[in-house]
Amino acid sequence: MTADLLPPLRDVIAHYGLRARKSLGQNFLLDLNLTGRIARAAGALDKSPIVEIGPGPGGLTRALLNSGAAQVVAIEKDERCLEALEDIARAYPGRLRVIAGDALEFDLAGIGAPLVKLVANLPYNVATPLLIKWLTPAQWPPVWESLTLMFQKEVAERITAPVGGKAYGRLAVLTQWRCDAHMLFDIDPRAFTPAPKVTSTVVQITPRSPRAEAELTDLQAVAAAAFGQRRKMLRRSLTVLGHDTGRLLETAGLPPTQRAEAIDIEGFCALARAYHNLQHMR
Repeated sequence: MTADLLPPLRDVIAHYGLRARKSLGQNFLLDLNLTGRIARAAGALDKSPIVEIGPGPGGLTRALLNSGAAQVVAIEKDERCLEALEDIARAYPGRLRVIAGDALEFDLAGIGAPLVKLVANLPYNVATPLLIKWLTPAQWPPVWESLTLMFQKEVAERITAPVGGKAYGRLAVLTQWRCDAHMLFDIDPRAFTPAPKVTSTVVQITPRSPRAEAELTDLQAVAAAAFGQRRKMLRRSLTVLGHDTGRLLETAGLPPTQRAEAIDIEGFCALARAYHNLQHMR
């Protein structure tokens, strides 16, 4: 079997009985123009290993390999898909490694490369937990040099939201604190099998130096508190942290009447530092 002789994806799905499972968040992307576009959006593919999460029948996998990926590491939880992926591996000898497992439990450092790129049509039901996992490693910079990922458009808007925007929240703060994030393009529901009820969006995220100093756990704590009651002023929403909120906000240089959506990344970092200091004064 050669790459040009791989059967159409619909035939692969029929042959292996790969009906998409809602429980796994599966929506297969079969449009070759779109899978190729996603692969190209990831940039150069021949330097670092490409990690793909939830490849399913392998539409994006094939696009990555056809676009020149030197090595693709495909992590697939659904055992039904493994044979179809092995067919692709045989068509591209030495270039595709298939790992049966749960991406939520997989350590990217285990791939054994200094840097990797992640490119994936993420299963909807684990997309946000996976992103948070990749944004919160023990060490920064991370082992990934870029994330080119497909999300529900609503999630993509939360990732890239500007301060003051309706979608601005904890996910935007956590992402934009030490990453640049951009929405690249939308994908119509009709491109998928089965068609989801929502539009999808491809987002690209690249790591950078933190915008301001803060400890990750402190930043997560203050953002969770602030946005947990986003309609309330900070002097009320931050009471769950267990400190005098007036003192906390004064130390951070933030007005107590402000609401969370009006605080920029630097402001949240100042709040995290103030929280950290108060914690250690106990």
